[in-house]
Amino acid sequence: MSKIYALVDCNSFFCSCERLFRPDLNKVPVGVLSNNDGCFVSRTPELKKLGIKMGDPYFKVKDICKKNNVAVFSSNFSLYTNISDRVMKTLSEFTPELEVYSVDEAFLNLNGFSNIENYARKIKATVERNTGVPVSIGVGPTKTLAKLANHVAKKSIKADGVVVLLDEFLQTEALRRVKVEDVWGIGRASTRKLNDIGIRTALEFRDYKNDRLIKRKFTKVGLQTKEELQGKPRFNLELTVPKKKEIICSRTFGDSVTEFEALREAVANYISSAAEKLRKQGSVCNIIDVYSRTSPFKNTDQYYAYRSIKMNSSTSDTRRIIRYAMNVLIELFRSGYEYKKAGVKLSGITNKNEAQMSLFEKPDCYKSDVLMKCIDQINSRDGAGTVFIAECGIQRKAWAMNRNHKSPRYVTGWSELRRVK
Repeated sequence: MSKIYALVDCNSFFCSCERLFRPDLNKVPVGVLSNNDGCFVSRTPELKKLGIKMGDPYFKVKDICKKNNVAVFSSNFSLYTNISDRVMKTLSEFTPELEVYSVDEAFLNLNGFSNIENYARKIKATVERNTGVPVSIGVGPTKTLAKLANHVAKKSIKADGVVVLLDEFLQTEALRRVKVEDVWGIGRASTRKLNDIGIRTALEFRDYKNDRLIKRKFTKVGLQTKEELQGKPRFNLELTVPKKKEIICSRTFGDSVTEFEALREAVANYISSAAEKLRKQGSVCNIIDVYSRTSPFKNTDQYYAYRSIKMNSSTSDTRRIIRYAMNVLIELFRSGYEYKKAGVKLSGITNKNEAQMSLFEKPDCYKSDVLMKCIDQINSRDGAGTVFIAECGIQRKAWAMNRNHKSPRYVTGWSELRRVK
């Protein structure tokens, strides 16, 4: 039995989230910046027409943005993840099998449904009505063809956001028009290799005869991608999200940090974020890596510090992890340097109910588990940082990211809800 996959992709997702609460921006060029207001990570079609590319540094195109009245926003991930959850919940009503591929993309299994194009348009209309986020949908007999169909759907005005590539003739026509670098999973290095053997379009890749050469140059995954373009399913839906084996949280500071107290607060905040993710997947860790460094782009004395420490027993208690990390940070800190970045990594991760006991330290107790669960629930309900460990500090410090264009927490903070007059 042939399979039918649909890829639903939110259009200019971060920008669309910002427009939800600013309808006055519906026809205005909008862009969202990365951490510390660095580079553009999301752009509306109006902004793309101005020649601003993905990853362009904001400071280089600031004059263009001002001249064309571009609405520029700092990243507001608490808003984006909340809207993403609403999109995925809506999509789950249309299929028994759903793979959340990223914050703005999902694969759906549409096997057994009739009149696929009408059904896809119904999905599109429902998502846009329920969430206000515009989406494009591509349908194909494999995940790679569904992804390619979605690419065509975004480019084609005639398609009106939905392209179905279940017919072999339509697949051939679409593959002929798509560059090989636009095929899902083909990166820059692979593109160069494919170009070297005369492959420049997705169709030429699909019809290339030498499978042994493809496998040797691009491994088994490259050959599977080629077979997917031929309509042979090789990548199944991943219905369960695998637990992370490492959790990393690091940031570049808004301003340089010279005092230990500020560096300590930064690391404590990063540990709080990482520990919350650890608990969310029902895990504990027993290894902590801590690092800090100066800016390699600044003409000042350079210093890079890193150390790893193994705890006696595994934990997910933010307080215990901070305590271990602070002992490391005290040893790493050197006065007289301008620190620009710090980070932590939690590893040695296992399931909480499978953690190895220690003779030298007690594991997390019941009271600890209840306290951490209570903190997570409050922060989930009332907004991140509502309840935090005192070590994290109570005022904005130099280590905080630059977010000069951040929108309110419209749906994740009571104090910033929209007021209706």
